[in-house]
Amino acid sequence: MDLVPALQEPLKKVLGPATAKVMAEHLGLHTVGDLLHHYPRRYEERGQLTHLADLPMDEHVTVVAQVADARLHTFASSKAPRGKGQRLEVTITDGSGRLQLVFFGNGVHKPHKELLPGTRAMFAGKVSVFNRRLQLAHPAYELLRGDTEGEETVESWAGALIPLYPATAKLESWKLAKAIQTVLPSAQEAVDPLPESLREGRGLVSLPEALLKIHRPHTKADIEDARARLKWDEAFVLQIALARRRHAESQLPAVPRKPGPDGLLTAFDDRLPFTLTDGQQKVSREIFDDLATDHPMHRLLQGEVGSGKTLVALRAMLAVVDTGGQAVMLAPTEVLAQQHHRSVVEMMGELAEGGMLGGAEHATKVVLLTGSMGAAARRHALLDLATGEAGIVIGTHALIEDKVQFHDLGLVVVDEQHRFGVEQRDALRGKGKQPPHLLVMTATPIPRTVAMTVFGDLETSVLDQLPAGRSPIASHVVPAADKPHFLARAWERVREEVSNGHQAYVVCPRIGDEDDGPKKGAKQSKQPPEGDADKRPPLAVLDVAEQLAKGPLQGLKVEVLHGRMQPDDKDAVMRRFAAGETDVLVATTVIEVGVNVPNATAMVIMDADRFGVSQLHQLRGRVGRGSAPGLCLLVSEMPEASAARQRLNAVASTRDGFELSRIDLEQRREGDVLGQAQSGARTSLRVLAVIEDEEIIAEARQEAAAVVAADPELTGLPGLRTALEALLDEEREQYLEKG
Repeated sequence: MDLVPALQEPLKKVLGPATAKVMAEHLGLHTVGDLLHHYPRRYEERGQLTHLADLPMDEHVTVVAQVADARLHTFASSKAPRGKGQRLEVTITDGSGRLQLVFFGNGVHKPHKELLPGTRAMFAGKVSVFNRRLQLAHPAYELLRGDTEGEETVESWAGALIPLYPATAKLESWKLAKAIQTVLPSAQEAVDPLPESLREGRGLVSLPEALLKIHRPHTKADIEDARARLKWDEAFVLQIALARRRHAESQLPAVPRKPGPDGLLTAFDDRLPFTLTDGQQKVSREIFDDLATDHPMHRLLQGEVGSGKTLVALRAMLAVVDTGGQAVMLAPTEVLAQQHHRSVVEMMGELAEGGMLGGAEHATKVVLLTGSMGAAARRHALLDLATGEAGIVIGTHALIEDKVQFHDLGLVVVDEQHRFGVEQRDALRGKGKQPPHLLVMTATPIPRTVAMTVFGDLETSVLDQLPAGRSPIASHVVPAADKPHFLARAWERVREEVSNGHQAYVVCPRIGDEDDGPKKGAKQSKQPPEGDADKRPPLAVLDVAEQLAKGPLQGLKVEVLHGRMQPDDKDAVMRRFAAGETDVLVATTVIEVGVNVPNATAMVIMDADRFGVSQLHQLRGRVGRGSAPGLCLLVSEMPEASAARQRLNAVASTRDGFELSRIDLEQRREGDVLGQAQSGARTSLRVLAVIEDEEIIAEARQEAAAVVAADPELTGLPGLRTALEALLDEEREQYLEKG
């Protein structure tokens, strides 16, 4: 059974082509159903009926009164210098007192025609004082014709909650409200997606009733009822989509990968110079249990920066190699792929020298494959993959190309999932004889509900303790505009770190090789006028590096790193920095993820207010990776009272990434949870707020899992199937395909 045709009716048939065109172009609304699901953003209350004798100041009131007199004045103003300005003053009375109404400009014509002396009407507006007299400016009014319209109209109009809709300049909220009134009768035909038992068990109103109450509430309780019900719809339909996806994945076959007792993994563990943290052991057990089953693992591994995720992933990869399979690690950038390759080879030592002289008995080959490799090196790497010579492969998306063939792909590890889409996952998966196991890693701490919403098709493991030996990082905000000497002191601190044998990063939001002549901008940006910090272009790597090398950091070895450099140049810069040959690296956020130089102890982030909370936390995790304590300085020219500074203060005051990700989410709303890539997520959530509605999401997930387990095809729930198809059409790109 399809969606009831009444709700599929195109708006142009119901409202006329002109209005429908604006709705489609500006609000993405095409059918009656779309319009019914365009919910009010908030509600205005028309005040209760008040006598003119006791009007409260600054409050919305509704009065019923008679027009005593009306006068039109013309006057000169800046907008109408020739005395063409118009002001209509109307005096009304209800027997208990008098009140002046005032209308200006083009708004005078209609009331001038309608509000004639003797006319009785209801007026609603906010009470203000002008020339020591009470007045209502531009009140809304409704004429009462004759006495036949009893007090009933007055009462119902007065106490009403007026819905205010998300509108556009082309279509005001009240026009939308009018259009919705036109289609509201169709709400009776809305098919309920929630199973009857669930709806009754949770005491939720029916869908038609919820739609009526959200658009035409009589009381605040009506709004609460409607929102509670509509939140459940959103959470439940989304969780059904994710539960079906998990169910489908669990039906796929996979090769169980159970490592033997004396293989590569054992040899690797024996070489480790430290013991694993409790968290690492627990998460490793969860992963090994998944790998041992005959359907593919789908696990999300979240861990704070530096919590040892790479080590956990490497142990899983070695377990797969022990069973004769191959494991792939995918990184979002070449810099990161090279970095992972270096650290894996270092951690494994002679165990990574399979087929070479001096390689250990259980050794395997660890191969790097990126898009910018030379033809010969690439051919060699591809051959190692196809023959199975290489047990571990680390690379970028180049690994997904058609030419790349594996001998026996058993595990795919994806680093930083939100930079990597499902289509790409599927392309890689197709390279195994059977679907490989999948482990997704992210260092962006994701609040539990976001994990359940955005990554709901993955089981989640969390590494929340840092390994022993990680040093504390002190973070401070440097208010460059209010206190320029603080910035000077920041550069002194960098020099001190370098003179103690350490290194530093300076991070800028922009590269500076654009065509907009940023060189000039950089010079001006040293001392922008008060409050103009957000008007000038963001500071750029190339300019800042030049200024530092000639100024406060003169005599130190300063190098730059950014995304538009040639891959070989990037790698050479990173190698010099890692080897300690460079004192200060001025970079963009290319260093945000995974770069590991234990000797770097200080970081100065310029224009820190231009970065998100989670991003600052990620960047900060690049220092303090060795035995010396880390220092992170957040430089900003924003004024102390600004929201941007509050954000920076929050970052400086806590090291807990999960706490920061909550703050970040509350400030930016859900749409931007995982960077721009997720911005589509907002469209499907109209009333559900990922942070506030944590309980609903958790309960909806349980209910959805039970429904899908009992009836995977939803044959007994046609309304739910329809809602699901609508969600998947709208969100296929944005939500479940986390591109």
